[in-house]
Amino acid sequence: MADKEMSSSFNDQHVHKPCSSFGQKCSHLVKKQRAKFYILRRCVAMLICWHERECGES
Repeated sequence: MADKEMSSSFNDQHVHKPCSSFGQKCSHLVKKQRAKFYILRRCVAMLICWHERECGES
């Protein structure tokens, strides 16, 4: 029972106010996707640079 109370209080902290319009929902989703793509792009660039650096030292 304590686990259920703990998980419900944890979930309550992360509940966001629902968007009032379709445009706001789309805008929120676009922002999230852009952030994910930015992180992915940075990781790929880092891996490419690391790989080029390793190949150059050999």
